[in-house]
Order: sequence, then C-alpha cells, then structure tokens
Amino acid sequence: MTNQANLRFCLFTAFCPGGPVGGPWYHPGAVGFDYLNLDHQTKLAQSLERGCFDAIFWADHSGVSDTYQGSYATAVREAAHFPLGDPAILAAALAGATENLGLVFTANVIQDHPYAFARRVATLDHLTRGRVGWNIVTSFQKSAWQNMGFDAVEGHEERYGRAQEFVDVVRKLLVESWEDGAVVRDVDRRVYADPAKVHPIAHDGPRFRVPGIGLTEPSPQRMPVAFQAGSSDTGRDFSARNAEAVFITARNLHGAATLISDMTRRLEAHGRSRADLLFLQYRSMIVASTEEEAKRKDEELDEYLSSEAALAFSSSTAGVDMSQIDLDRPLGDFGSDTAQLGILKAMAESAEDKTWTFRDLVTRTTASRFVGTPEQIADELETWRGAGVDGINLSCLDGVEGTYNFVEHAVPVLQQRGLMQKEYASGTLRDKLFRP
Repeated sequence: MTNQANLRFCLFTAFCPGGPVGGPWYHPGAVGFDYLNLDHQTKLAQSLERGCFDAIFWADHSGVSDTYQGSYATAVREAAHFPLGDPAILAAALAGATENLGLVFTANVIQDHPYAFARRVATLDHLTRGRVGWNIVTSFQKSAWQNMGFDAVEGHEERYGRAQEFVDVVRKLLVESWEDGAVVRDVDRRVYADPAKVHPIAHDGPRFRVPGIGLTEPSPQRMPVAFQAGSSDTGRDFSARNAEAVFITARNLHGAATLISDMTRRLEAHGRSRADLLFLQYRSMIVASTEEEAKRKDEELDEYLSSEAALAFSSSTAGVDMSQIDLDRPLGDFGSDTAQLGILKAMAESAEDKTWTFRDLVTRTTASRFVGTPEQIADELETWRGAGVDGINLSCLDGVEGTYNFVEHAVPVLQQRGLMQKEYASGTLRDKLFRP
C-alpha cells in the first residue's frame, strides 16, 4: 500500500451514555444524544455514511470498572464506560438503515461460546450483506470473569490461548464446515443443500469441544473482518496470526513506524505480508472553522472532563487501584516510591511533563486530542499517512455534535486532499477496506 492511498476512517465509540472512552455524557455536545434511542443511533450512522467513513467501531467490555477505591461506585455514578448495551444488537438494528458503512463490534472470548457466537455473527453478516467486523478481545476485568463463572482472571498467556482456540473454532464453523457450492436451492429436486459438502469440524481442544457442523450457511464474508488491539508481545503475535486491522495508539510518528516495522516482521513469520494488515491510528480531534473557535471548544471540554471517571477506567485497565497513591503529587517526586507498583512507575516515567500529577497524567492520556481547523487536521493526518499508517480511528470527546462537525467541516477538506474516499468501493467490508 502506498502512502498516497486514501486513509481508512472508523468512528471509535461505545454503546453507552458517554460514547467513546473519556467522553463525558453530560457535555453539551453529548447530552442531547440518547444512546438507547435507535433514531439517534440511526442519524449518527447515516451521517458517517454520508461522509464515506469506512466503519463505526464500538468498543466494549463485559464487566464494570470496579478496581478504583475497591468499588464500582465511581464507574456507576460517573457513567465511566458504563452502562453498556450490546453493540452486536445495535449493529443488527442499523443494518437496514445503512448500505455501505462497516459495522464493527467488540466481543470478548469469555462472554459467549464459539458455537453460539459463530451462528450470531454469520447471521449478522448475512443481514448486513457482508459489512460486519469483529474486534477480538480478551477481558482484563475481574468482574467480567467472575460474572461469567470464573474464579479469577486468567493469566495473560492463558487468555490469548483461549482467544486463539475461540477464533479457530469460529473459523472452522464459518469457513471449513460448508464447502463452496454446498447450498444449491434446487426446487425441482427439493434439495436445499448438498450433505456431501457439509462437514463436522470435530474440534476437541483444551477449552472447547465442538464435534458438529456449522448452523448457518456461508455468509458473504464467511469470517467477519478481524480487528485487534493487543500491544504486548503475545497480543502482537496474535494479531500477526489473525487480524486484518489493528488499532494502534502510538504516541508519535516514530512510534507508529517502529510498531509497523515490528508487526511486519511478525506477519512474515506467520506467512503473511504487510499488505494483509491495516494499521489504524487512534486520534481524538476537535474541529472548528477558526483556530480561536477550536481552542474555545477545547477549553470547554476541559471543564467537563472528570478525573474520577478517568481514574476508575485506568485503574481497571492497569489492574491497580490508583486511589492507593497520592494522586496529586508531582510525578517527578515519586522516584523509587512506585517500585512496588511497576505499572504505575512505568506510567510516571513515560510522562512528558514531570510536574504533572498522576491525576493529570491519567486525565490527559484518556482525553488527549488534536485541536484545529479542517486544514490543520488534514495537515496532521497527512503526517500520519506519511508514517505508514493506513487509517484513523477517530474519537470525538465533545460528543456526537463533535462527530457531526467533523463530517460537515473536516471531511470535505480531507476528501479534497486525497486523504479520504469520496465514494465507497463495491463489495463487502473486507473488499472496501482493502480497496486499491
């Protein structure tokens, strides 16, 4: 893929009151959007389709952030990525309201059995005419594991082992169980499908036993487009083996180029090439017609951000209760005090400004964003294209109004610059994403 290709664009959000992680549900640009109102969700999806976005992507969890202060109270009170609807159901509801927009939902491998999941995702692929993507995740939340009947969170390696077997079973059911041409629909002979071309998968693994055939006839894509965001060595190897698109959160252009180089090496080790994997860089953006207006919107957003919500979410992802440290002490003063909390020490060392506190660091990390005019946004995104990324995972922390503003003001400039497609390619989501 050349650096002159259009970037792919996904809207990064969630099926919850605040939308994307870090988005305050009570912000003026968000408060009028009822996430459980299908009319509101339809308007958003259709706006993205008018702007020729490639997909809407719903982040998701199957538990609640309850690490901070040893309680779920902050997450519940602040609506910190909670409560959560099922994004797969929302994707189904939007299937008839859109024609080209990809519908990518997150589902983690402990919330369902692969046999049931395979039927569900194949059905969704049929109903959307092949526009489904699956973000494959392993849950880090203790509450999720416990509510699914486990005693504790599995270790990192074990979680990815579970994910690999889950994906293997789904692939066998959707790709290998039914041969091409198995469905004949011969009315005269009253033969719907040829039994000789439908096969049991006979899977007998350490976690799942699935002896039989897939329940659903082959969908347009067979397998949904596989998305992933693992950043550890194990996660990167999993992506190199399975993913077709990865979401990255590189801090700078050099970091993105380094990651892409590393992943290219891993892809080759699995018999794949750089062209087989799209890299989508996370960027949160605020757009306005003038720099002054953009700055005003940025300052307004700062007034609405909640450090408590950010700490609740970050404590959950890090697996460390951040209320146990002095959150308002400058990072430069910690020294070796955080040695017993290695992940916090690493966070402190990575901070750009050692005068920040942990409260500042977590809030800034969760809500980091680029602010500017449509032309400045185009300049910014062009530099990321130059670093080798294939697309942008866009987050608008100023609510759905921020997304509408991006579509109205930034998209025409991006299209004029050749950074964004002006029309959709034909075919499935996979065809559209891997367009020439």
